[in-house]
Amino acid sequence: MRRGPGIAGLQHAVKQREQFKNVGDEVKQSNLQAMKQQMSLFKTKLEEFALKYKNDIRKDPEFRARFHVMCANIGVDPLASNKGAWAKNLGFGDFYYELGVQIVEACWATRNHNGGLMELPALLKYVNKRRGAQADSVSEDDVVRSIKKLKVLGNGFNLVTIGKNTYVRSVPGELNMDKNRVLELAQAKGYVSKVDMVASGWAQARVDGVLGELLKEGLAMVDDQAPGGERLYWFPCLSANQG
Repeated sequence: MRRGPGIAGLQHAVKQREQFKNVGDEVKQSNLQAMKQQMSLFKTKLEEFALKYKNDIRKDPEFRARFHVMCANIGVDPLASNKGAWAKNLGFGDFYYELGVQIVEACWATRNHNGGLMELPALLKYVNKRRGAQADSVSEDDVVRSIKKLKVLGNGFNLVTIGKNTYVRSVPGELNMDKNRVLELAQAKGYVSKVDMVASGWAQARVDGVLGELLKEGLAMVDDQAPGGERLYWFPCLSANQG
């Protein structure tokens, strides 16, 4: 009959497992240290790159967006602090602070017209016009980054997707699925009607409820002058009605 391992054998096996564990821990620690050194080197090289191409980063929106991607890949956020070395060397603090102020101004100036929901390209056009021809132009990527920083002001500024388009919402509240769907239906013409919505399968009570909420929030406007006397619900925030 085959005998199992004795006490000495078991002790030897335990010792081997401990040795393997210690070797594994040493390898992990060595790899971690090597990764830290590599990341530190990457950050140093990135700082040198940023200083060398400082003017290109400030003046070229596409170049600036690619630079942000490089930073994100190694865990660097140039916008994290106005007092940081990145903000000081590149002027990012002032650039995005100024852009944030202009975004807030644009949203407030158009709120009575669009109810606090503005399409991203329309906002970009407004901001670049406000900045003037002599200022560095900004891209959608710049606007998106700045809006994300505006979240410190509360839940008043955020990005929402309706259909295939992105909008900036500058008033407190959220677009639920029904509101989002109504706006998506209205994108083609800029308006919807209760008759069309009921015909597409919506229950009358559901239609009345969601359109009532959109009117109350200032996102929709009533038009009773349409041919045939059918009431239409227009959405000024949609590009179809922005001209």
